[in-house]
Amino acid sequence: MTRVHLGEFEQILLLALARLDADASGVDVRGCIESRTGRAVSPGAIYTAFQRLERRGFVATSFGEPTPQRGGKRKKLYRLRPAGVRALQEMQAALGELARGLKTRASSR
Repeated sequence: MTRVHLGEFEQILLLALARLDADASGVDVRGCIESRTGRAVSPGAIYTAFQRLERRGFVATSFGEPTPQRGGKRKKLYRLRPAGVRALQEMQAALGELARGLKTRASSR
C-alpha cells in the first residue's frame, strides 16, 4: 500500500476543514487555524496549499452566492473529500505509531 504524505501545514488545513464540517471559505479556515493554534497564516499560503490539496483529490471547491459586501463576487468554498479524510487518518496513525513508547529526554534523566 502506498503511504500518503501530508506536510504539517496540509494537515492543519485538512483538520480545520474537518472541524468546520461544511463548505468553508479561506477566511473561515484562516480564522479557525488562528483561533485554535495561535498561528498567523497568510491568505496566500492557504490558497496555494488548497490548490495542491485539490489537485491531489483531498479537497473539493465550489463557489458561494455573490454578495454585495464582496462587490458581487462569489466566495470560493472548500470541502474535505473522502480521500482527504483517509489521508488525514493515515498521517495521524503514522504519527501516533512513531510516537508510541517515546520517552522525552527530560523524563529519561
